[in-house]
Amino acid sequence: MSVPRSRLRASDLTGLAFHGVRAHPMRAVLSGLGIAIGIAAMIAVIGISTSSQALVQQKLAEIGTNMLTITAGKDYLGHETKLSPDALARIRHLDGVEEASWTSDIDTHVYRNPYVAAGATGGLVVRAAEERLPDAVGATLAHGSWFTIATRGLDTVVLGSTTAEKLGITEVGMQVWLGERLFTVVGILDPVLLAPELNTSAIVSPERATAVLGFDGIPTTIYERSEDADVLRIRDRLPQTVNPESPGDVKVSRPSDALAAKNTVDQVFTGLLVGVGSIALLVGGIGVANTMVITVLERRKEIGLRRSLGATRGHIRAQFLAEAILLAFLGGVAGALIGVAATAMVAVANGWPLAVPLLIPVGGLIATIAVGAIAGVLPAIRASHTPPTAALSA
Repeated sequence: MSVPRSRLRASDLTGLAFHGVRAHPMRAVLSGLGIAIGIAAMIAVIGISTSSQALVQQKLAEIGTNMLTITAGKDYLGHETKLSPDALARIRHLDGVEEASWTSDIDTHVYRNPYVAAGATGGLVVRAAEERLPDAVGATLAHGSWFTIATRGLDTVVLGSTTAEKLGITEVGMQVWLGERLFTVVGILDPVLLAPELNTSAIVSPERATAVLGFDGIPTTIYERSEDADVLRIRDRLPQTVNPESPGDVKVSRPSDALAAKNTVDQVFTGLLVGVGSIALLVGGIGVANTMVITVLERRKEIGLRRSLGATRGHIRAQFLAEAILLAFLGGVAGALIGVAATAMVAVANGWPLAVPLLIPVGGLIATIAVGAIAGVLPAIRASHTPPTAALSA
């Protein structure tokens, strides 16, 4: 009569793995900590990056990627050129243009009051702006309003968000010192994403800039919007439209391209940080392997007893391999939760939408299982090759 072959059921194997982990809880926690740190670092880095990118994409979706900026370039001798006074009218007659407006730099500065030193400009710039500028750049007012028929001819100013912050202006009706005279603030802009230069600007109407600030009527920058499908076509035609005699003197750019480039840089930086997280995960795997080697040495009597009761080498291998995988998996679960929580806190603190692709934590857990399996292979093989007699006598 043949003796039935010993079998190890999956439920028994799971129970043995949990028992092995519970036998030394502090050691299990310390071993899983390395795995948790690695996974948490990777998930947090990727989650924060994707949340930041989600904010940029959300903003781009709101304001569009169909805006072009036109500025004067340099001639063939390298001298700075200027746009013509009728450049805006030329652009507005171009087929496909939906909106266009301009700003012009004014050679003066803005201060909180006349007692501020002339050199303390704070990097703030005074600009004249055409009446349809908010529509062209997608700007909105945080406080007050844009210039009206009643305020265009008066000493009034609209401040960019950064300008208002630096000057300590919190509401409309306050006054600033601009062009050796007091101007009343009638509006404060929200941050403008595609025209960030407006954030550090004090904007006056063309009428007032001409009357008291020496404005010559020549625009410095023109902003143009069209349908997305027409952007590339119009981009190619703008230089000839603005300056038919010397198109090369005209520079046309797409501000959203800079944001896309920033996203690319962020992704590269994220890749570097993920590499650091992977190293932490590797260190955690080494910690698991070390723990399993010590565990095998301490449990030689258990191994001998199980072997004497009919456990095969395959059973012993499976037992210790399952322990290593479980140890790494528990560390991975803890790390995934920490990583998602860290991402959520950063997103909430910065006002970002929380964007953690499900594939990231799932992939992280799969990675921990792989690390646990690799870390547990050698200790498991070593345990399975322990002779029962030697193990029992240890």
